[in-house]
Parts: sequence; C-alpha cells; structure tokens
Amino acid sequence: MKTIFKQKNKNGYTIIETMIAISLFIIIVMMAMNALLNANVVSNKSQKTRSIMDNMSFVIEDMSRSLRTGTTYDCISDGSIPGSTTATSGYGCGEIAFKPANGGNMWIYYIGQNASGKDSLFKKIDNAPAVQITPDEVSIDPISGFSVLGAEPLGSGDYQQPFVTIRLVGTITYQKVTTSFSLQTSVSERNLDI
Repeated sequence: MKTIFKQKNKNGYTIIETMIAISLFIIIVMMAMNALLNANVVSNKSQKTRSIMDNMSFVIEDMSRSLRTGTTYDCISDGSIPGSTTATSGYGCGEIAFKPANGGNMWIYYIGQNASGKDSLFKKIDNAPAVQITPDEVSIDPISGFSVLGAEPLGSGDYQQPFVTIRLVGTITYQKVTTSFSLQTSVSERNLDI
C-alpha cells in the first residue's frame, strides 16, 4: 500500500516575513515621530515669537495711549535734560519727554542699552530709575526713534496739532532663531493745541 502525503496549504506568515513587516512599521513610525517632534519645536518657537510680538504691540499701544493724552512733548536728540518750559519738535529723536494727562512728573521714553548690552526701550518718570519695557529677547536697531511735529507751545507761531511718530525696528532672538520686526505708529495729541 502506497501512502501519499498531501502537503497542507499554509495560510500563515513565516517568522522572517513577520520580522520584516515589524521592522518596516517601526521605521515608518520613527520617521513620523521625528516629523511630529520637529513640528512641535517649530510650533513652540512660533508661539514664543508671537508672544514677544504681542508684548511689543502692547508696549507701542501703551506708549500711544500715554502720548495721546499727554502734553508738552519734547524731542531730545542731544542728551539734554527734558522738562524745559518750551517743547521742541524734531526728527530722529533718541528720546521723547512729555507731561502725562494728570499733569504730574515728566515721562521719558528712550532707547538705551540694557544689562546684556542690547538696545532696548526704556521708560523713566522724572528722576526715578528707568524701567526696561521691551522683552529681553528683543534688540532695538539704532535706526529706531521718535519724531515730533508741532510741539511748540501755543503762541510761538506754530499752528500744527502736536504729532508724534514712534518707529521701532529690530530683531527677536529666541533659541538661536532671529526674526526681524518693524513697528510704527503715529499719535496726535488729544487736546487741541492750535
């Protein structure tokens, strides 16, 4: 009697096929994780830069609000002491001084070096110590500054409403990524001066 062995039909995978499939799956998952982690890093840097830009916009808006309600603007470009009885106009002012709405001490905004040697925007009230109002990650460019038009007091022959332009140009450096920015706004004195 002759016995014939029939070979059974195999429906499974071999161990080598399974190992190859798992290896390919792990490689694809690792590439996807790398892309996801890179996207997360870029998103975090973008959010931090956006936060710094929002802070800069707030600084500009706060300055604008204070200047709009202030009086006696003084363009200081030569380092002279502000607070003279006559306000002066000028372009490319390094500092701007003015009296706030409540008529208190002189407020001064100026661009100067901070503790780390970067140029930053500072606020000073009369003889009090100056306070840096821009974030540490911001470096203000020397072409930034203020322009004041029509600041001369009434009766001096000036018939222009006081008008201030603030221009801030610089860079934001966060985790070795540098982003340029340029902000400018113009403010007119709210009280009539003509």
